[in-house]
Amino acid sequence: MVSSKHEAMHRLFQSHPEVFERAFAALNLPFPKPLSVALLPNDLTEIEPLERRVDTLLRVDTNEGPFLLLVEAQGRDDKRKPSSWAYYLAHVYAKYDLHPVLLVVCQDVATAAWAAGPLRIGPRQWTSLVVHPLVLGPHNVAPVTDVCDAVNDIPLTTLSAITHANDANIGAILKTLATALQKIDQDDALIFAELTELGLGKSPAGNLWRQLMTVDLSFFRSETSQRLRAQGRSEGLAEGRSEGLAEGRAEGLAQAVLHTLDRRGIAVSSDARTRIMSCAEAERLLNWLDVATTATEVDDLFRGEP
Repeated sequence: MVSSKHEAMHRLFQSHPEVFERAFAALNLPFPKPLSVALLPNDLTEIEPLERRVDTLLRVDTNEGPFLLLVEAQGRDDKRKPSSWAYYLAHVYAKYDLHPVLLVVCQDVATAAWAAGPLRIGPRQWTSLVVHPLVLGPHNVAPVTDVCDAVNDIPLTTLSAITHANDANIGAILKTLATALQKIDQDDALIFAELTELGLGKSPAGNLWRQLMTVDLSFFRSETSQRLRAQGRSEGLAEGRSEGLAEGRAEGLAQAVLHTLDRRGIAVSSDARTRIMSCAEAERLLNWLDVATTATEVDDLFRGEP
């Protein structure tokens, strides 16, 4: 069964295949600029009882000729994958008579190191086949923490957020993406907000993203906004709904501040925790969230305040 993380990566590369061009350019990889990209069927099954399905299969046309790009999202090392990947590469090469490249996207350095291989198939005495994936992960996809950079390249910023899900600095990356989404077309923002939520899943970073999105529900209609709207409907009156949403925004931001401090290993006293959770001012909470991404102690949040 395809997980939400796999589905997010699948949709990101399908809808915005140009993202790998810019990622490859940043890594100085020798791939020419795509002239066109076509989505190909990802079902590679040949024998009926055995299902073989790559996450995404793209045909990339360049001025140096076409090639195939197979995209896989990988959450951990898996001893069964080398045989599957070897099958994918051999099958599409035979079927389309085009040279394939396997791109594996990871969220942690250890999995990325394993996936990069080379993964050898054959007895100890003789290697019959070598699978050498191209890997994107937190080790080579730069974290995007500048809002202008994020606005200029939302797809790559989304990929950055997903691949850095386990980083201590994820709070700053997600805050940057959330701010950037408010500066682009509303429909586009919805798509990338949903992709980010799918890609982060139920991880702590995913929870932080859903909390950040409570600040502006106008374009975010997934799990968080549905929950808050349901709470609003149960309260009945329009005034009650408004107050409930405001409280939900403040609570979400307060939890985001505490989560960021916790991820960075900063101790939070009971008094500081109470002060943060009892704050109902969204602007102040946003300022605290900014400070939390670089603070060395919890008191840094309150410096200069009465």
